Amino acid sequence: WALHLTNVTVSLSGEYECSFATYPHGTKAAKIQLIVKAEEEQHYVKEAWLNQTLEIPCVEDTTSENLSNYPLKWLVWENGREEELVSKEPSCPAVYRNSSALYGKTVRLGLDNSLKIFSTTIMDEGRVFSCHVMYHPERVHKSSTTVRVFGK
Repeated sequence: WALHLTNVTVSLSGEYECSFATYPHGTKAAKIQLIVKAEEEQHYVKEAWLNQTLEIPCVEDTTSENLSNYPLKWLVWENGREEELVSKEPSCPAVYRNSSALYGKTVRLGLDNSLKIFSTTIMDEGRVFSCHVMYHPERVHKSSTTVRVFGK
């Protein structure tokens, strides 16, 4: 016997009990505590010097082994719109998008799924880079990093 929940929301959190009558032993029951957590997006700020190579981790507290099993993509927000930079499927090479937002800048996916931006410019100031890891079609972990660029 199983309970199937659809359109799960935080409001479904609570204790669930399954009970059934058995003959001749009487009623049997089992309880389970369900905790539904809201999705969180983590926000970071990364500082870089002008012309420095900047490396932005996808998820600060997750090992690269865990990330390699799931599809992920890196996006950049600029001028009020989101543009995909690179995507990666498990056991496949990364797919890079032709990004006008980075003005021909070299962007590469690191071995640990971090985003490497070569030679930061003043144009990178305030840009928001976002990593989305799809653990399940309905469960996407998102982290975003705002870049601050400093001159020497």
